[in-house]
Amino acid sequence: MHQLSDFRSDTVTLPTPEMRAAMAKAELGDDVLGTEPTARKLEEMTAELLGKEAGLFVPSGTMGNQIAIALHCKPGDELICEFGAHTYNNESGALARIAQAQVRPVHGKMGVMDPAEVERLIRPNNIHNPRTALITVENTHNAAGGTIVPNENVLALAEVAKRYGLKYHLDGARLWNAHVATGQSLKEMCAPFDTISVCLSKGLASPVGSVLVGSRVDIERGRYLRKQLGGGMRQSGLLAACGIVSITKMIDRLKDDHANARALAEGFNGMKGVELDLATVQTNILYFSIPGREGEFDAWLERLREKQVLALYLGTRWRMVTHNDVDGEDVKRALVAWKDILG
Repeated sequence: MHQLSDFRSDTVTLPTPEMRAAMAKAELGDDVLGTEPTARKLEEMTAELLGKEAGLFVPSGTMGNQIAIALHCKPGDELICEFGAHTYNNESGALARIAQAQVRPVHGKMGVMDPAEVERLIRPNNIHNPRTALITVENTHNAAGGTIVPNENVLALAEVAKRYGLKYHLDGARLWNAHVATGQSLKEMCAPFDTISVCLSKGLASPVGSVLVGSRVDIERGRYLRKQLGGGMRQSGLLAACGIVSITKMIDRLKDDHANARALAEGFNGMKGVELDLATVQTNILYFSIPGREGEFDAWLERLREKQVLALYLGTRWRMVTHNDVDGEDVKRALVAWKDILG
């Protein structure tokens, strides 16, 4: 058990001792000038791991996603995504400002879009219509509870994109979790997509960073867009060194996070007033509601903190995320605290 059990997000993870040692030993250059060997090594390793030609190290998942959208959409174009998608809801409207694109969202089931509905929403070629340019998928799907998009759905959407000449992007911030939970290879999961953005700073515990992968042509264009957005990080090898540890040492241990999330969810199931769908707890995220008691949530946050437990509520539901810096004893502490609060 840790001094503080922090379930707010898997972004709160701290770099491991091995990462700190790697930072101290990292060979450095200047990434904007093309002489940053450690960042380039991370980019090449990630691209190889995901089965793509090239990679681009960026400061955040948001930047990776937005570079991809700007690569695939011209101003005035439209993209199709799931209604709860991070790119649509949680990136500060960046796709409207940067790519100047608009969104046609699909209400999915646990974050999964119906390919037939996606196909119906593709605009016909007409001067009055925006041009449908892109389909995006989020796997795992954060807002749905860390749920996994099944491979058959990914492939069906890929067929739709191919049939209509659309680009296909994966917001794979937590793709690592889907890979560990399903056992499907990363290359197979990524093969249908033109571009994929993966995060290093969530369950993989790096302090900063994501990698966007795709074709060499797209990644070189993306490097230009990264510079425009202020993402040229100079001696970024200090951070990339952590990323190398992430992708070589931290992926397999995500199964522990999944087991802890399941234990947490099963502990909540049946607690007084708690509504939680166990079917959505597939990886390391769980959401639950306590209807009719929303006015008490602020006070509960403070009571949880007094019991050394941190969580988040988002509107009418609570969100708790397991990660490298919580363990089974932290889960037990959290369940005891919640049981006391709920009475």
